[in-house]
Amino acid sequence: MKGFWSVYRKELYSLFASPIFYVVAFIFLVISGYFFYSIVAYYNVLSYQASQNPMMARQFNILEMIFRPFFLDLSVVLLLIAPLLTMRLFAEERKAGTLELLFTYPISDWAMVLAKFKAVMSAFGIILLGTVPGVLFVSVLGSPSWKPVACAYLGIFLLGGSFISLGVFTSSLTQNQIIAAVLSFGGLLLLWVIGWLKNVVESPVGEVADYLSFARHFDSFAKGVLDSRDLLFYILFTVFFLFLTLRQMGSYRWRG
Repeated sequence: MKGFWSVYRKELYSLFASPIFYVVAFIFLVISGYFFYSIVAYYNVLSYQASQNPMMARQFNILEMIFRPFFLDLSVVLLLIAPLLTMRLFAEERKAGTLELLFTYPISDWAMVLAKFKAVMSAFGIILLGTVPGVLFVSVLGSPSWKPVACAYLGIFLLGGSFISLGVFTSSLTQNQIIAAVLSFGGLLLLWVIGWLKNVVESPVGEVADYLSFARHFDSFAKGVLDSRDLLFYILFTVFFLFLTLRQMGSYRWRG
C-alpha cells in the first residue's frame, strides 16, 4: 500500500496537534473514572454487608460486579466520543481543498482510507490505556482472572474500531465536520438501540434487528466470553464501512 505510512504519520500528527484529541481524551477519562469509582464504591458497600452474611459472600463475583458494568459503561461513553475523533478526517480535507491535492500524490485510495482509520485507532488505543491503572487497582481488592478482563478490552477495542469505521465513512460524505459528527452519532445510536425492536416486532425482522445491535454483540465480551460470531460481526462491520469509504473516494476521483 503505497503512501500508507506518510498519510498515517500526517494524520497522527494532526490528531495530536489538535485540541480536540486532548478534550475528548479528558472527557472520556473523567466520565469513565467517575463510573469506575461509583462501581467500586458500591462494591465496597456490598462487601461490607457480605462480611456479615456468608451466603451473600458466596455469590460475590468481582468480574460480574465491577468489570462487566464498567466495560458496558465505557461502551456508552465511546458512543459519544467516537464521532468527535473521526469528524475531521475527510470533511476537513474536502473543505480545505487538500483532498484533491492528496489525489495527485502516488497514494492509493485504500492506503489513504486505511491510514486515516489506523491513525484514529492508534489515538483511541492511547486513550483506552488511561483506564488501565484503575483496572489494575482492582487487583488490590481481589484476585480477578485477567483473561476475561483482556477479553473485555479486546471487545471495547473492536467496538471502537466499528464506531470509528462508520465515523470515517460519514466524514467522507460532507465538508462540514459537525454534520459528519451528527451523522455518525445518529447511525451509532440507531445501531445501539435497534435490538430493542426484537421485543415489539415479530421475527424474522426482530431477529435481524437484534443481530445488527452493537449492544448484543458487546455483552459477551463484557462478560469475558470470546465468541467468534461477535468477533466476526465487528470485523465485517468495520471492513464494510471502510469499503464504503473507499467507494466514496473513487467517486470523488471520477467526478474530478
